[in-house]
Amino acid sequence: MNDFPRAVVSLGLGIALSGCAHLTTGQAGSPDDPLEPLNRAVFETNIALDDALIKPVAQAYRDIVPEFVRDRIRSAIDNLAEPRIFVNDLLQGRLDPAGITLSRFFINTIAGIGGLFDRATPQGFARQSGDFGQTLFAWGVADGPYVVLLLFGPSNVRDTVGLGVDLFTTPPALVVSGHAGRITNAVVGTLDGIDLRARNIETLEEIKKSALDLYVHLKSITRQRREAQLREARGEPEQPIELTDPGAPASEPPR
Repeated sequence: MNDFPRAVVSLGLGIALSGCAHLTTGQAGSPDDPLEPLNRAVFETNIALDDALIKPVAQAYRDIVPEFVRDRIRSAIDNLAEPRIFVNDLLQGRLDPAGITLSRFFINTIAGIGGLFDRATPQGFARQSGDFGQTLFAWGVADGPYVVLLLFGPSNVRDTVGLGVDLFTTPPALVVSGHAGRITNAVVGTLDGIDLRARNIETLEEIKKSALDLYVHLKSITRQRREAQLREARGEPEQPIELTDPGAPASEPPR
C-alpha cells in the first residue's frame, strides 16, 4: 500500500493533520459522519498534542539524527511489518502480492542486513498493502461510522478493529513475549510515528494552511486514500488518487 494504512502511520499522519475546527454546543453530525461532534472534539485534542509534543519531537529527531540513519530506521521498521502484510494478503486471497511480500521480506532481511536496506524494490518487488481492516473489507464487513481516534487519527469502526489486530500481530509483539514484548512494540511503534511525522512536516503544514475546513478536508483525504487501498483488496487496477478539498469553492464552468 501507500504508507497511509499502516497502523502506526496513522499515529504520524493522524496527529499531524488533526485540526482546530470549532465545536458548537448541540452541533449535530451529518449523515456520513454521525459522530461529528465527538470526532471534532478528538480532532482538536490531537492537534493540541501535536503542537505541544509530537511535532517538536519529530523536528528534533530530524535535526539530530542524520538522514542516512533515519532511512535505515525507516527501512527496518517497514521490514518488520512485512509478515503481517503477507498474512493479510493471504487472507484476502491476493496470492501475487503475498508472494511479492514474502520475497521482499527474505531479500531485505538477508541481503538488506535485517531490513536496514531495501534491496527488494530495485529487483522489482515493490512494497504491497495489507492490513486487517482491508482484510475485513474483503470479507464483506462494512465501514461503519467515520471516527477520529485519539492519537491514531482518522478511521472508521471496521478499520479501528483492524488497527487493534494489526498492533498485536506485528513483530516484535509476536517475537518477544510478555511485558518486554509490549514495551518493545510500543517503542517501535512510537519511533515509526515520529519518523513518519518528521518526513511530512512541511507537506502537512501546507495542507493545514490551504484547507478551508481542515476536519472536512482530512476526512475527504482519508476516504479517498482508503478507497484506493480497498480497491487493491478487490483486485482492481490501481487508479490515480485525485485528492480534492470538499470545502473549496466550485470552479466556474468554461464559457
